[in-house]
Amino acid sequence: MYLHMLRTARYFFFPAFLALVLLSACGPDYAYKKEYALADEAWSYQDSLRFTFDVPDTNTIYNLYLDLEHRTNFPNQNIYVRIHTTFPSGDHLSEEVSLELAQGGRWEGDCNQQKCTVHIPIQTDAYFNQTGEHEFVIEQFMRRNPVEGIQSVGLRIEETGESRS
Repeated sequence: MYLHMLRTARYFFFPAFLALVLLSACGPDYAYKKEYALADEAWSYQDSLRFTFDVPDTNTIYNLYLDLEHRTNFPNQNIYVRIHTTFPSGDHLSEEVSLELAQGGRWEGDCNQQKCTVHIPIQTDAYFNQTGEHEFVIEQFMRRNPVEGIQSVGLRIEETGESRS
């Protein structure tokens, strides 16, 4: 009986383990991923978050995401940020963006009792016209300083597997 239980367990656990390994290998291919934890869960004007990404070629197509973790008692349905981009040529671009955290009174993203993590697309099917180091600086652009209840902010750059050539 004991030998039969061992054989049965081996036939059950090995396929389950193999499926777990294969499923964990699937998912987006991030060319870049960085996150900043904010001290005291507050994002102040002085907290300019700097992300540097090296572009090896101009044919690859990417999706850019901003990850934001906030408290469930956060008082706003959105947060305004300013995104500054500096290109390898030295050219500079700035844009104000409203990040939607709630829709119809319900929090977006993955939430539990205390916090929500939102994965917000800020640009899809993007490509870069220049190779080299690109710098993104993200700052909060709200009327109040600091914005309390923000725990972390991150940037993910995903390779889509597509090319523009």
